[in-house]
Parts: sequence; structure tokens; C-alpha cells
Amino acid sequence: MTNDMPEHPTTAPARPARRIPLAIAAVLIGGGIGFAALYGFGSLRHAAGDPTCRGAVDTAKRIAPLVHGEVAALNVATSPLKLPDLAFEDAEGKAKKLSDWRGKTVLLNLWATWCVPCRREMPALNGLQEKLGGPNFQVVAINIDTRDPDKPKNFLKDANLTRLGNYSNEKAKVFQDLKAIGRALGMPTSVLVDPKGCEIATINGPAEWNSDDAIKLITAAIAPAAAGL
Repeated sequence: MTNDMPEHPTTAPARPARRIPLAIAAVLIGGGIGFAALYGFGSLRHAAGDPTCRGAVDTAKRIAPLVHGEVAALNVATSPLKLPDLAFEDAEGKAKKLSDWRGKTVLLNLWATWCVPCRREMPALNGLQEKLGGPNFQVVAINIDTRDPDKPKNFLKDANLTRLGNYSNEKAKVFQDLKAIGRALGMPTSVLVDPKGCEIATINGPAEWNSDDAIKLITAAIAPAAAGL
């Protein structure tokens, strides 16, 4: 920056002229730091990667050839990222956290009844849970409706989506938490999470999760966990 270069000390008025741009630069830098802190872009942990998540990146590389067809929009992880321990509630209003499923591969999904693609995607998520749900895999679909808590419950019941748990977060903080690390840009949002809580892959938008393409990809992702690796 030109402000770092010394000016010729020929006259006294030159000093204030230097202080003004330096002060402006300090404000801009401070504002940039604040912006980064608010949205997670300046997080050293996320920038450098969490070393406990290197296995998730290995899994992402392994399943990358299966990202096509009905799951072609999936973005596999290229650097280690530990997801925040998202907090939400179950059907009885009891507190739940993403870490409650440690040891399992999880397909975390955020949905809302006002989101048309979300509603269309739910039967496929239900089918995926029916086919692969068990000790090594779980679909965790979290509703973020902020007004009528009975609406998502009634939707699941009326659509006969009996395999999906009724999880909710009425303040939609789970969406903001994922948005802060650049993993939620719209609805629906789904993140494939490894047994340690690390990102394997993310998709913003719907997918046909009950398709052969999705079943093969998820099966490949959970294979190491199923083998105890």
C-alpha cells in the first residue's frame, strides 16, 4: 500500500494526510474481520481443516465416481470440515444434537412445508431410510417451519412418511449454522456426514434419494463404518 511508504517530511501538514487513509484502512480491515467472524469465512479451523475429518475426505474421494445421474448435483468434500453440533428437537420437544448419531453415517436434511422441492423430496428420503436405515446409517430430516409446529407433523402423517423422525427447529438456527460455514445456500439442503460428524458431501437442492444412483452412493459411503474401520 502507498500508505506504508514514507513521505518527504518537508512540511507539517503532510502528517494528517497520512493518518486519514491509515484510519480508513483500519476501519475497513476491522469491518472485514467482523464480516468474516459473522459468516465463518475467517475461521482458521475451517480454513486449515479439522484433522479428525481427513477420513471423511478419503470417503468423499472414494465415492466421487458415483456422483452422477440422480445425485449428480452432489458436491463432495475436498478439505476436512467438522460440522457444528447442530441442536434441534424431536417430536416430543426433547433436545437433540447431531452428535447423538456419532458412530453412524448420517444424511442430514433441512426442509420446510413452504418449500415445494422439499415436500417433493420427502418420500424419497423416507424410501432411503427404509432401505438403508439401521445401525450404520440414518436419515435425519429437520423441519425449519417457524410458525405452525403442527403443519410439518401433519404433513409427515398425511404423506405416510413413517420412516422419518419428526425433528424440528422452529427458529431455523440449524440453517443459519450451516449457512455460516457455506453449507446452506437454499432449501432443501442435505449434508452427508461421516460417523465423526465430518462432511462427506453436500447438496443444495433436491435429489432422488430412493434411486439406484443414490442407494449405491450411500452404500459406498457407509461401507468403512459398517466394517468398523
